[in-house]
Parts: sequence; C-alpha cells; structure tokens
Amino acid sequence: MPLSSPSPLPIQMLDLVAQHAPLQAALEAATHHTLAEAAFIQGPAVAEFAQELSAYLGGTHVIPCANGTDALQLALMSLRLPPGAEVIVPAFTYVATLEAAAVLGLRPVLVDVLPDTFTLDPAAVEAALTPATGAIVVVHLFGQCADLEALRDLADRRGVALIEDNAQALGAQFTASSGATWWAGTVGEVGTTSFFPSKNLGGFGDGGALFTTDAQRAATLRQLANHGQSRKYHHDHIGLNSRLDTLQAALLRVKLPHLPRWTAARQQVAAHYDAALATTPGVQLPARDARSTHVFHQYTIAVADVPGSREALQQYLAARGVPSVVYYPLPVHAQAAYAYLGYRAGQFPVAERLCRTVLSLPIHPTLTSEQVAYVAGVVKEWAHL
Repeated sequence: MPLSSPSPLPIQMLDLVAQHAPLQAALEAATHHTLAEAAFIQGPAVAEFAQELSAYLGGTHVIPCANGTDALQLALMSLRLPPGAEVIVPAFTYVATLEAAAVLGLRPVLVDVLPDTFTLDPAAVEAALTPATGAIVVVHLFGQCADLEALRDLADRRGVALIEDNAQALGAQFTASSGATWWAGTVGEVGTTSFFPSKNLGGFGDGGALFTTDAQRAATLRQLANHGQSRKYHHDHIGLNSRLDTLQAALLRVKLPHLPRWTAARQQVAAHYDAALATTPGVQLPARDARSTHVFHQYTIAVADVPGSREALQQYLAARGVPSVVYYPLPVHAQAAYAYLGYRAGQFPVAERLCRTVLSLPIHPTLTSEQVAYVAGVVKEWAHL
C-alpha cells in the first residue's frame, strides 16, 4: 500500500485486548469459579496448571512461583553454591539474569553473545570457566534456543550446573545431533520461565515457574518456593514466599491450550516480515539456528552501527503510527548497580554493538498481514531515504 495511507488500524507492540477477546467468557468463568472457591493461595488450579504445563512440555516437573526473577533465584538456591561462587551469564540480557545471582551473594561473570542469534557464545563460556564456576545461566533470547547441546556438554565436562532462563522461549524446541528433540527449559538442571503479561503465555499480573526432570530437585524447589517448608510450620530450608496465585493459575489454564496456535501465528507474522524485508539495505533480520524452532517473543532487527541510525528509524516509525522497543539499550556491565564487577567498555563488543543497533518491531498473534506489510513498508522507506 502507499505509505501516504494511514496505518491499517492502530498497530500495537502487543494487543492483549484482541488476543483475549475470544476467550473472554472462559476467562470470566475461571475468575468467578476462583472467587466462589475462595482458595486464593495454593488452590486446586495451581496444581492443575502445573500438571497441564508439564504435559505440554513432555512430562517435566513444573513448580509454579511468583515471577520469573524469583524462578531464577530459586533455581540458583537449589544448587547450594558457596558464597562468592561464579555464575556465568550473557552480557546481552535483561538485568534479572544477573540480579538473581547477585542477591544471593554469588558473582555474575559476563561473557559475550553470538553476533547472529544474540545468544550465549559457548566458546566464550568455556574461556570464562574457572574452578570457582558453579553454574552457567543460558538465556533463550527473543524466542529461540541457545546452543543447548554445546552448553550441556560443556557443563557436564566441567562439572557445573546449567540453568535455563526460558522467559522468552516457552514452547521452543532444540534438535540435538542425536536426533533427540528437547523442549527449551528442560535440558538444564533447572529451567525457569515468566508469565509476565507480555510473554507468549502471559498472566494477568506476575507469575513464573521452574522446570526440572529431577524429582528430588523438584521437591526441593517446591519447598524453597514456600518458605522452605516440607509441611506446614516445618521448615527444612531457608526459602522464599514465592507462590503463583490461584487466580493467575486459573486464568493461565484457560490460555495454555491456545499457546500452540498463538505460536504458529507469531511464526507466520515473522515469515511475512522476513519476506517483506529480505532485501532491505542496512537491516539485519533475525537469524535462525536451524536446530531450534523460534516462537518469536520478539521480532528483533539490527540496523547499521551508525550513531543515531537506530533512533532515526524508531522516530520515523513512530511518526507513522508504528511502535517499536529497544531490548536492551544498555549492556548489563554498564549498569550502575553492577559497576562493582569491574568490567570496562569494550570488553563485550557484540553485546555493546547490539545495544546500539537492535530494534524490536510489533509482533503478536492478532497482527494482520496488512499491518505487517505496512510496518515493513515504513522500514523499507526509511532504509531508502
């Protein structure tokens, strides 16, 4: 369509109103049932949701908790690492990945990411391992798996734990060289996820969960998330008060059966973007690791590393009714809270370049092909100025 035309309907980064509209009756019924039942903490819906999400993920143990950051902290707590132990994390990530380690008195050790998929670089991880390393935290960024096979092998060879931050890739799968297919979040000692409303499976407030294939660790995690209790008023561990509310579980139960359909819709939107932007100069499209499916929590492009270029595109889009977001504008080692780690500018060139160049375009299950064509057209028009 001519770009002088108005944008086709309001374009949003995420349209939860439209996504929830067909489910409104079921969501209201779940809410009313929870209110009538009045078991707002650890009500039946929590265990039911855990069982249903477990079935979706091939039978792994699912331990609901209060949010994704708590999930990361609980995962690390379950490892019983000594104070000061090193935890390897990607330099390009949301701050919660570091925060969960730092708050426990562990030391985040940053490593750079790959320039194509933006996920943890296994070679950089291996170079950063020391006798003090207790865990590697891998982030499945923007919706696809990091190199799980290489990282699992490395963790096994070096005797360290692998934790998966799977807040952005619930439902993604990785195919190993053996032909085995692994669900993201089920390969490490513990996987974590978030049900923040903007996630692919989002709640109506905060929420999270942990995954593990180890029944004994699952039991420990359940205790850690509930004040360290083995039974009421009997505390075997120092834990957290981190429980998924019954109402959130009830609403998530309504949404979970629709996740595969929503994922397919996101993948279709991404394919339309790919086709429309394939030959756009100065724009790097999201790379795909052929071993992983991609559930497209975000569709993130990178523009040429020219000062002001990304900002100019973002302003151009906004002036034409297209929202966009930068995930993430400041590398974690440049955050004031983590200055004590002693990292310097230039130590993580890929992460630092990404923070200057990435831009996420609208993507959600109800985005129409007409809207995708309009967004892509605006990007192409800017690129040819």
